[in-house]
Amino acid sequence: MANGWAPDGAVQEQIDDSIKDALDAARSRLPSGESLDDCEVCGEEIPQKRREALPGARTCVACQSERDRAHVAFGAINRRGSKDSQLR
Repeated sequence: MANGWAPDGAVQEQIDDSIKDALDAARSRLPSGESLDDCEVCGEEIPQKRREALPGARTCVACQSERDRAHVAFGAINRRGSKDSQLR
């Protein structure tokens, strides 16, 4: 469904272009000789399926899992005092 004067698919084209621009910018910041194929932590090759699923992934699955375990998110939402909890 087009919005206004935009043709069908224009929004998706903008999204795709934004992603392509972000990837190009990330690649330009890499030191010469490096690629997005190797993990920045351990140096092992990042599996092709991971690179396809997450374009621009900089770590392998094992290293990212370790980073996720080390980073414990703190939820700053007071669920007891929130309006949503009072409605239930």
